[in-house]
Amino acid sequence: MNKISSEVPLAQRMRPNILDDFVGQEKLLGQNSILRRMIEGDQLSSFILWGPPGVGKTTLAKIIAHKTKSKWIEFSAVVSGIKEIKAVMSEAEAFFNFQQLRTILFVDEIHRFNKAQQDAFLPYVEKGHILLIGATTENPSFELNSALLSRMKVFIMEELSLDNLVTILRKAINDKEKGLANSIDITDEQLKVLSTYASGDARHALNSLELLAKLRNKSQKQVSEEDIKQAVQQTILKYDKDGENHYNIISALHKSMRNSDPDASLYWLARMLEAGEDPLYIARRVVRFASEDIGLAHPNALPQAMAAMQAVDFIGMPEGALALAQAVVYLALAPKSNAIYAAYSNAAQDALNTLQHPVPLHLRNAPTSLMKNLGYSKGYKYAHDYADAKTDMQCLPDELKGRKYYKPTNRGFEAKLKQNT
Repeated sequence: MNKISSEVPLAQRMRPNILDDFVGQEKLLGQNSILRRMIEGDQLSSFILWGPPGVGKTTLAKIIAHKTKSKWIEFSAVVSGIKEIKAVMSEAEAFFNFQQLRTILFVDEIHRFNKAQQDAFLPYVEKGHILLIGATTENPSFELNSALLSRMKVFIMEELSLDNLVTILRKAINDKEKGLANSIDITDEQLKVLSTYASGDARHALNSLELLAKLRNKSQKQVSEEDIKQAVQQTILKYDKDGENHYNIISALHKSMRNSDPDASLYWLARMLEAGEDPLYIARRVVRFASEDIGLAHPNALPQAMAAMQAVDFIGMPEGALALAQAVVYLALAPKSNAIYAAYSNAAQDALNTLQHPVPLHLRNAPTSLMKNLGYSKGYKYAHDYADAKTDMQCLPDELKGRKYYKPTNRGFEAKLKQNT
């Protein structure tokens, strides 16, 4: 291993150059897969590589660059703007007109481009001047223009498995030219520990391995548990507070509580809190859940959720995590009902989609003689003057007479309420 290559990060040095050396993504790159046939036959069309960090999106793009006969240009959406896009497009158009060959344009983190910048690609993709390959960690459905997305196939790259990461790390250890040239002894079990902390990210795993090789006790070749702890330092939880994972995990929390699963609820709560999510955001969602999924089946659910929110606001983190955990478990184990949610949704539909019916006269106050003469309050029945404080007085407009919005369930306290409806 020469001096120049050793100065390049291990993760960069170990990028494979051919498909046969690529580890993982067996579903996407299997022998008969459409993407593999497209790459090996140099019969590419525009597509998006969508997947979490460190699964090989850029590596796969570089393999394509080595394989294709087309002109290859790559740039990152992080540092490029509309000026650079237009310059590249003009160059690609001239190259196509002169050589009758397309330019393959690889855009890393394509989701960083705004809608106007994405629009700049459209005419060149349609004319065939460029073949666009984009890489993104974000859901293309949300981050790409529908017009551009409709002209591109989306290939999903999955998080690497533990075995995939161990294979990648072992290759890096054994490689005499680009890797560590067997300079350390480490067991597969220790590599699994290292890989676990990487959470499916090959780049992170290789960075940890490289740090391990530098920090280890040089007097012995065998890696110790203490060496691994120092290299790993602490788990980096994958969580983007503005990205899809943010919404996926809060959805998992909500649905786990709805399914009365306290253990899963605690896990998803911990995933968010330990990754740095705003605890008050979680608290607001928990309060919403108390009314949406429990409601009057267990009236104490809402006060419990509100108490947790107030506790988090009062004492902050990390102490507030326990208040949220208490509320999440309480709500997960409470009887469930969406009757309030359904009732309000149906009432809101009528409020929005029917005529704005006037309030019946007998329900209106009559503070002036004119109002009394017009019939305001006439026929009103004061409920407390009747048995069970209930009358046969109609309170809905005539056009909505008989509407039933609230339909209580037979679960929890709502079963008792049902007897009175």
